[in-house]
Amino acid sequence: MQLFFHKGENGMKKCLGFLLLVVLGSVLLGGCGKKEDAESKKVNIRVAFWGGVEEKKIITETITDWEAKQSKIKIELEHIPVTSYLDKVLTEIAGRRAADVIFCDVNAFVPFFYKNVLLDLTPLIEKDKEFKIKINDFFPEVLARFTKKGKIFCIPRDTAPFAVIYYNKDLFDQLKIPYPTDDWDWDTFLKIAQKMTIDEKGKNPTDKGFNDKKVKRYGFWCWTWQNFVYSNGGKIVDDINNPTTCLLNQPQAIEGYQFYVDLMNKYNVAPSGDALANMGIGIDQMFAMGKLAMYQSGIWDTPHLREMLKFNWDVVMFPKGPGGRRGFATGGSGYAIVSATKHPQEAWEVIKCLAGDEGQEKLADTGLAQPANRKIAKGVHFAQSSSFPLNKGMLNEAVKYVVYDPFHIRWREAQDKYITPKLDLINSGKISVEEGFERIVPKVNALLREE
Repeated sequence: MQLFFHKGENGMKKCLGFLLLVVLGSVLLGGCGKKEDAESKKVNIRVAFWGGVEEKKIITETITDWEAKQSKIKIELEHIPVTSYLDKVLTEIAGRRAADVIFCDVNAFVPFFYKNVLLDLTPLIEKDKEFKIKINDFFPEVLARFTKKGKIFCIPRDTAPFAVIYYNKDLFDQLKIPYPTDDWDWDTFLKIAQKMTIDEKGKNPTDKGFNDKKVKRYGFWCWTWQNFVYSNGGKIVDDINNPTTCLLNQPQAIEGYQFYVDLMNKYNVAPSGDALANMGIGIDQMFAMGKLAMYQSGIWDTPHLREMLKFNWDVVMFPKGPGGRRGFATGGSGYAIVSATKHPQEAWEVIKCLAGDEGQEKLADTGLAQPANRKIAKGVHFAQSSSFPLNKGMLNEAVKYVVYDPFHIRWREAQDKYITPKLDLINSGKISVEEGFERIVPKVNALLREE
C-alpha cells in the first residue's frame, strides 16, 4: 500500500501539473485572443505622405505617441518619394486603392481639387467645437489656399514663404559691414552683395580689373525669380485664384526679372548655372565653405545648416523692391481626406493629430517648418526659440506678402513646358528678358484657357 501510495502520489502530481499547464495555456490563449480581437476591431486609416528623413521621423513619432493614447484607430503610414507622390496617389485613387488621408502641399492640392477627390472638411469642423475655435489661429493666407467656394478641403500644417536669405555673420563682421535688416531694399542689398563678391585677387565687381571668370566668393544666390517680379509690382497672371491671362510681358514683370538676371550677368554677384556646374558643389557647401556670403531659400534648410555650419549665421527677409513693395512666392502643406474613404470621422481624428499642436511643435523645434498655427509660430518653439537662425520670426510677418502659384490644373504643365525652358535661355544671355517673356505669354495663355 505504501508503495502504491507513492506511485499514486507521483501520478497525481503529474496529472495536476498537466492540468495546471492546460489552465494557464487557456488563460494565456484567451488573453491573446482578446488582444487580437481588440486589434481587429480598430479602424485602419492609411496615410500617404512624403518628406525627408527628419520629417518622416517626426511624423512617425507623432503617430506612435497618439496611437498609444487611444484604442479605436490604427494608422498605416505610406511614405512615397516626392518625385512620384502626386502621380502615385492619383493612380491609387483611380484604382480605388487610395489612402484615407493624404499629405498636400499648396500646389499638389490643385490637381487633387480639380479631380474632385477630396472630402469637404467643413461639416467635420462645424461638428468639432474645439477645432472650430482653434482653426481661427491658423494663418489665414494658407488656410485660404485650401478653401474653395467657402469649403475647407485641407487642414494646414505649415506655411513656407520663400522669403529667407541666409547670411554669414562672421563674414559681415570680418568686412565690417553692418548686418542686413528686414527693412533693407534692393539698392542696399546690391551694394552689400558687391562688397561680398571677390575674385582670386580680392577685387570686387565695382573694381577695375575684376575677373568675373575667376570669382573666389559670390555675394548672393537665389532660385525664386518670382520674388523679383512681385517685389517690382509685377504679376505672373491676372488672377491667382482664377487665372486667364499671363502678365509676364508687362513692364513691371520684365523689369523685375531683368534685375534678377543682372545679378548674374551684369553685376556678377551671383553665379550663373554654368558657373555652378563648373564648381561641382552645392549651394549649401558653397555657403559652408565661405564661397557664398548670402543665399535665398526656404526655412527648411535650417536643420541641415545647424549641423553643417561652423560659423555664426542668421536669416533676413528678402529685400523690398522699388517703392517699398514686397512679394514672395511660397509653399506650405497640410492634410486632406480622400472623399472615397469609408471612415471620414476616424480620418478626421487622424488629421487633427498630424496637423495638431504636437506635430507642428516638433517640426518647429527642428527648424524644418514654420507652423501654420500662428500661436505656435509666434511662441517658444519657433519665433522665440534661441536656436539658429535667431531672426526666423520675421517669417510671421513675411506671410502677409505671399503669392501662391496660379490655381489652374494646367499650371504645372505651363511651367515645365514653356516657362522654365525660356527662363534658361534668358539666364544664359541667349535671348533678352523681353523676347523670352513675349514668347512665353501666348503659349501659357492658350493653356490657361483650356481646362
